[in-house]
Amino acid sequence: MKQDILLVEPMLAEMEERLDAAYEVVRLFEADGQARAAAAAERIRAVVTGGGTGLSAEWFGKLPSLGLVAINGVGTDKVDLDLARRRGIHVSTTPGVLTDDVADLGMALILGVLRRLGEGDRLVRSGAWGEGGKLALGSSLRGKRLGILGFGQIGRALAHRAQAFGMVVAYWNRSAVEAPAHCRRSETAMALAAECDALAICLAGNAGTEKMVDAEMLAALGPKGVLVNVSRGSVVDEDALIAALQQGAIAAAGVDVFVGEPAIRQEFRELENVLLMPHQGSATIETRRAMGELVLANLDAFFKGETPPTSVIRLQEEASR
Repeated sequence: MKQDILLVEPMLAEMEERLDAAYEVVRLFEADGQARAAAAAERIRAVVTGGGTGLSAEWFGKLPSLGLVAINGVGTDKVDLDLARRRGIHVSTTPGVLTDDVADLGMALILGVLRRLGEGDRLVRSGAWGEGGKLALGSSLRGKRLGILGFGQIGRALAHRAQAFGMVVAYWNRSAVEAPAHCRRSETAMALAAECDALAICLAGNAGTEKMVDAEMLAALGPKGVLVNVSRGSVVDEDALIAALQQGAIAAAGVDVFVGEPAIRQEFRELENVLLMPHQGSATIETRRAMGELVLANLDAFFKGETPPTSVIRLQEEASR
């Protein structure tokens, strides 16, 4: 008899086929998903969800047999980890496999903002270029100072790419980390913002980083500086960012993640000096396939009574302390 699982948001089609072959899948995102989930609530022992969606405390309460929240991503900010620990529920992620693609997109946003790719696309599509319209000159990446806020796997991968473009890399990280010789550590996040031309956010989204990039940090970045965010929307004070873009306190921004996405602020859509992406950091076929494999591996281990290989909550170890 197949085990019941709850799928909160769609996955790659081939991965969903494999889920269907192995489990009784209740898809919350379908028209009858809520009703089916309520009917199967007592039997559902595992939930598969995305990092940007997570699982609410309300759903924790509705699923008394829950033992695993398998996140198809690396962010755990949308899951109450303390609640999961108290309930003895594993929370797994898909680390490592999405590092390169997120760093690629971060580099693409830096390049896109500095070379005005979004503005150029709009100029051509509108017909204005054919009527004599001119695109303002962009900026070369070579010699520009890139500051990376958060120097985990993604931050280090971005630094590697930036070096190939001739950028000078500095970083700030809350804890001490090993860094390549070409990367210099800034003493504070504010100092990093003040000394760079482009500031890339690669921080984890959590209570400690919420609105960390605020009006003061944007002012330190300055009117020639650009901001790129491939982490979480919560890390940036969006009121301050919109005001800085509108008033010229910073030059431009490239943003892949937003507060309340996909329902983003109207002001973002109206600004010419922001390059927008719909949270696509890990959105390649290859990476989504690799992420799906890790989700399946975590589910398989859990239902065999084993610790999911990428669980961020080590229940047995914690119980023995």
